[in-house]
Amino acid sequence: MSGDLLGGVVVPLVTAMECPGAPSAPAAEPLLRAMAGAGVRRLMLLGSNGEGPLVPADRTGEYVAGVVARWRDLVPGGVILVNVTAPGTAEALLRAEQAVAGEPDALVLSPPTYFRHRPDEVVAHYAALSACGLPVVAYNAPKYATPLEQSSVDGIVALPHVVGVKDSSGDPAMLAALIAAARHRPDFTVSQGDERQLAAALRAGAGGIVPGTANLAPRLALAMVDAHAVGDDTELDRLQELNTRLAALHAVRPGVPTVKALLARWGLCPPHAAPPLTACTPTETDRLVELARPLGRYLLTPPA
Repeated sequence: MSGDLLGGVVVPLVTAMECPGAPSAPAAEPLLRAMAGAGVRRLMLLGSNGEGPLVPADRTGEYVAGVVARWRDLVPGGVILVNVTAPGTAEALLRAEQAVAGEPDALVLSPPTYFRHRPDEVVAHYAALSACGLPVVAYNAPKYATPLEQSSVDGIVALPHVVGVKDSSGDPAMLAALIAAARHRPDFTVSQGDERQLAAALRAGAGGIVPGTANLAPRLALAMVDAHAVGDDTELDRLQELNTRLAALHAVRPGVPTVKALLARWGLCPPHAAPPLTACTPTETDRLVELARPLGRYLLTPPA
């Protein structure tokens, strides 16, 4: 089951908003149809690319339910994971309650944010979500949350309801430790979120990738997985270089507004972001369009 949830490509979808800070499943319609047309099967909602920490819990339920229902119409058997990361366990459970009502396939949870916690506290945080009745994917994002370490990894892998981990640490040693731990659980999948190390992670044994750049070029991420599957290392390296070049768009303007600006220019998603984030300026967007243009056929296109 976990391979179906986290294997291959998972797109950490940006959150379409009808106005700043207001998630809207109807506003996501063009983006969802374009993703389905590109061959995407798995989405993660409300992660860092989805501005999840900036969206109040009471605004997430209707959005999740609407996107889940529409995705299953567009992609029979398609998978939806929902991030419920929060500073503490009580808020994570509240976010999980909102998400579970929309009937996604799994929840995604980082260790607690803001404060740094002991490994036993991190494991207890994950254990608390067993009551939600859905599989849980751990999300190692030390830039934003308590970093996983060996003892917390061992504790999390021992929890039956935790079926995988997305690693965005950028630390090859941590990725190797996660992959080694996963060997004790045939139903546990490790996926890579660091956009500049996707090829290396696949070669190291990761079961999938979750690159934010897949919001703009999902075909590029899918092609990387395919190239690895057939052992075409030359093509895999070429595709990694393209993905690294695409990630450099954030030099123009860091963060989610960059992605949304391009999607808005392509008619796929409103440019609105959750405050205090603000949309890109027209000048910034023009620069982004020119920088992305060389990726040509890999870029997302509006549905017919």
